[in-house]
Amino acid sequence: MAATHRQHRAAQPLDVVRLTPLMALSSGRPEILIGLVDGPVDMTHPDLVKERIREVPGASGATCADVSSAACGHGTFVAGMFCGRRGSIAAAICPDCTLALRPIFSDLSYEDAMMPSATPDELAAAIVDCIKVGVSVLNLSSALTRPSIRGERRLEEALDYAMQRKVIVVAAAGNQRNVGSTVITRHQAVIPVTACETQGRPLDYANLGHSIGRRGLSAPGQGVAGLAPEGKVIVSAGTSVAAPFVTGTVALIWSRFPAASALQIKHAIARAHAQRRASVVPPLLDAWTTYRTAASLVGEAA
Repeated sequence: MAATHRQHRAAQPLDVVRLTPLMALSSGRPEILIGLVDGPVDMTHPDLVKERIREVPGASGATCADVSSAACGHGTFVAGMFCGRRGSIAAAICPDCTLALRPIFSDLSYEDAMMPSATPDELAAAIVDCIKVGVSVLNLSSALTRPSIRGERRLEEALDYAMQRKVIVVAAAGNQRNVGSTVITRHQAVIPVTACETQGRPLDYANLGHSIGRRGLSAPGQGVAGLAPEGKVIVSAGTSVAAPFVTGTVALIWSRFPAASALQIKHAIARAHAQRRASVVPPLLDAWTTYRTAASLVGEAA
């Protein structure tokens, strides 16, 4: 009976994307700075590695003022995926990396708990603020509200700035059931991430598109357990839950190879998923193969 139970046990998200062996090698390095553009975080949660979390200068409200808000819940959950304590319910992918918080969502702008929203101007300003403090990789979870030509141009300029500064941007593709692209998902600086089941099938509400399929990745976005405000735990879903698996993989690989360039990391992702890319559905993240490919690339460069 035990063997049968193991056979039918649901696959765990970290195992699905082969992050577990990479996490056994590293918990990250403090000098690898992850920019988190999201909601505020409940810094009182006992399972957060708070000494590795800091606020981007000039930002306001990095700590939750209202722990019952959806914005606080979202920010706390995603922060726990990076800087939760190993052994807690959180994914806790890279707790020894440094997390730079740049809150962007308030209850007024947070219309959907599964996919928070911000204006292009707000998102552009947050991206630039994170780049100025020296982030290596940037995690974005945001649908765009009140789009305008001027706002989208400013957002594109912010992403151009990220590319110039060699920052890797990982962005949730969105949960609007759309097939297409946005100014975020089609930008060359961005690795767009869509959400899938543990079996690898895309979630029916996760956005897809040619730019997502060509340059993006899939990661688990269903039934993922993590931290919630006031010391609680929660199970969440959506593309903003999937994106941190990719961001965390990048952070761990950079922690193992701190001299690697952003271009080498991106090449490792491309080579590890060489079956791409005619479909609107991107391949599933394979963190272990990406790590081994990065090791080969850094060795070749050396």
